[in-house]
Amino acid sequence: MLVSELLNPHGAPGQIVLLVADGDIIVCYDARIIDEYRLVLQYEKFQFDDADAENLIDEIKASGIPVAAKPLRFALPDPEDEKFLEVAIAARVAGLVTGNIKHYKTPKHLSIKIIPPAEMILHMAGRL
Repeated sequence: MLVSELLNPHGAPGQIVLLVADGDIIVCYDARIIDEYRLVLQYEKFQFDDADAENLIDEIKASGIPVAAKPLRFALPDPEDEKFLEVAIAARVAGLVTGNIKHYKTPKHLSIKIIPPAEMILHMAGRL
């Protein structure tokens, strides 16, 4: 979702980032998530300015909540997505906002809702 926001700041992911910047949504993260964001932001195909990318990482770390997560007891279709759910579980959040909802086939006993960005925008606006 982070790259989606940077590529299209006026879409739903961009609006989510504005809600984060305003303190309406709190980002939870661990070192693996920060490392992935840093790596993705350096992809040549995106041509993001290194200083801007690092400023974004610094902002996430300054305003977010670092979390110590445990490994999942089940596998997701894309193992690279597991860290995000692990952090969400450890942080005991109500929802995980992602544009990759199809990658999060979770057991029914988990109470975390997987929320697409557009749905989260509607929820925050009081329309859901």
